[in-house]
Amino acid sequence: MTVRVMVSRIEKNGKISLQESGGIAIVTIFRPAFKNAMTANMWDELYRIAKIIPENPKTKVVILRGAKDLFTAGSDIKEFNRMSIEEANDAFRRMERALTAFEQLELPTIAVVNGPATGAGLELALACDLRIGTPNTKMGMPVARLGITLSKKFTKRVVDIIGPSRTKDLVYTGRLLGPEESEKWGLLNYLVNDDESADIFATRLASQIKEQSQASIRAVKHAVAYINPLFEIPVKSEFEGSAHPTDFPKGVRAFVEKRQPKF
Repeated sequence: MTVRVMVSRIEKNGKISLQESGGIAIVTIFRPAFKNAMTANMWDELYRIAKIIPENPKTKVVILRGAKDLFTAGSDIKEFNRMSIEEANDAFRRMERALTAFEQLELPTIAVVNGPATGAGLELALACDLRIGTPNTKMGMPVARLGITLSKKFTKRVVDIIGPSRTKDLVYTGRLLGPEESEKWGLLNYLVNDDESADIFATRLASQIKEQSQASIRAVKHAVAYINPLFEIPVKSEFEGSAHPTDFPKGVRAFVEKRQPKF
């Protein structure tokens, strides 16, 4: 059995690792001191890893997880606080590039949501085909307190799973869903209990999937993408910036200063 292990460069005690063995690629986000929050450079690393995974012809399934009972809290808001609006929008582009790269993998993908998956973290989970939750799972889209305006592509991932009304609910209220409610809403495909390891469950599920016809798996991924295309709405510019020029700096600054924003 061949094993290939790759680890990205350290990013303030954070890293993204890729381990490949037995036809399964396991990608792990490791930055627990910051709730596995992703810097712009870490999104770049995730994009790079997504691009090299298909280079191994033995890999048939991809598992994405976060270390230390944490999935990822999304993008690093404190890093945004040090950016200009232009730099923040560039960081959003880099984030979307990584999300799209995982979304477009022809291999089946499984997210082990072993902790908070909020904002871009929720998007990353939804960019995967299947999601496994645990008693520590929390899912939500608390972006309105930050002045982040969601793009159509970003919003589509959530609407595809839970519908338009519930998507508005998550953004309007900023509330987080626990594991049972996340499963009820369809954000989770499976929910393991306290006595069961999510990682073991994910490996067992991946082993079951890799025994299926790879042609059938590729076909259904392509068919689902074809049946549910992005609904196009005319926009003023090619890129819809996610960092609002006035609300975004206020929201990010309030987050860093641990207070309620005043928009």
